[in-house]
Amino acid sequence: MFDVDPDIRKARTPPAELYEKIHRKLLRKSWHLAPHLEDGEGRVQPFDLVDAPVVLARSREVRCFSNVCTHRANLVVTEAGCVNSLRCRYHGRKFDLAGKFVSMPEFEGAIDFPRKDDNLRAVAFESLGPLRFASIDPETKFEAWIDEVRHRTNDRPWSRLAYAGTRDYEVKAHWALYVENYLEGFHIPFVHAGLNKVIDYPSYTTETFEHGSVQIAKDAALYFWLFPTTMINVYPWGLSLNAVMPLAPDRTRVSFVTWVWDESKRNEGAGVDLHTVEMEDEAVVEAVQKGVRSPLYTRGRYSPTREIGTHHFHRLLARYWQ
Repeated sequence: MFDVDPDIRKARTPPAELYEKIHRKLLRKSWHLAPHLEDGEGRVQPFDLVDAPVVLARSREVRCFSNVCTHRANLVVTEAGCVNSLRCRYHGRKFDLAGKFVSMPEFEGAIDFPRKDDNLRAVAFESLGPLRFASIDPETKFEAWIDEVRHRTNDRPWSRLAYAGTRDYEVKAHWALYVENYLEGFHIPFVHAGLNKVIDYPSYTTETFEHGSVQIAKDAALYFWLFPTTMINVYPWGLSLNAVMPLAPDRTRVSFVTWVWDESKRNEGAGVDLHTVEMEDEAVVEAVQKGVRSPLYTRGRYSPTREIGTHHFHRLLARYWQ
């Protein structure tokens, strides 16, 4: 357990040993961005939701459910594609595109079979426009979690969004260190020379709310963070999302997902060179990963004016730490 003082002027950052942990239990109770699923009935897309293999499947509607066969735990779907039904390649158990058990060879003598738990278990699944989110065991209702984003972007042309691709990065650092870096613009003049030229740093502000925060770069971007690992970056041309997922205590995968509503504005402003900004962020976060493992470091302090978002994140971590 650890504490973070609610008064940022007195507060200290979490102890260094925090970053030896992954917080699987916390992440299982949280909402996470699901991958893009191509249009067309029969489309399937497997992915890992924290440490649970799951799959998106499109029949009349899109559903999300466990990708682990209810017979002997083999993965049912191993790659994205288009299918009529789902069949486990281990022993032939078959499911429909809603995850419901259909058939199983050599089970004629089984008593009380099939049962409800022979179906693939459904996963909590919700949408914001074309964006989809899933959770293993959500502690917060989706509408409460997403409310600030929905409210602050209701004037944007969500209906015009077109999917423009996903790019994955692997960062050699704890996922919380990556989130901390995202949550403050304090480092922009020191780390991001190019970005600093296109935003008005003196007017850069951070506002917190119950389940996250938003950084406001005047006329350039809204940087939403939703606890604990979802980032929705709103630019004049569209959205860039960062989906953060821990792989190990010192290794994190970050998926950059791009949606565009105005292609003509894509070559101007704060969202032009996201790859360069990411490389600059990764370099400093990986250096911090080495620093927090030093026996000569314990805890730091916060800038009361520039690290409001990071302080809020640490307060939420302390509250939900189990």
